[in-house]
Amino acid sequence: MSEFQVLHGQPTPEELATVLAVVQARAAAGQAALDAAATASGPASAWTDRARAMHPLPRPGAHAWRTSGWAR
Repeated sequence: MSEFQVLHGQPTPEELATVLAVVQARAAAGQAALDAAATASGPASAWTDRARAMHPLPRPGAHAWRTSGWAR
């Protein structure tokens, strides 16, 4: 962790320890959120899932061209 410098006032050791604990906790929570987002599998929402736009190719056979336009 980098150094901190008090620019104004005379904090007690307890006040300074409290401020540093809060800053460290926020930094750890931010890093944990970044790590969780990096390791999350798949998109955050089904609406942003690009795989939904992919449709399977029509199977060869009678009327395959006609059924390729049907809703799935």
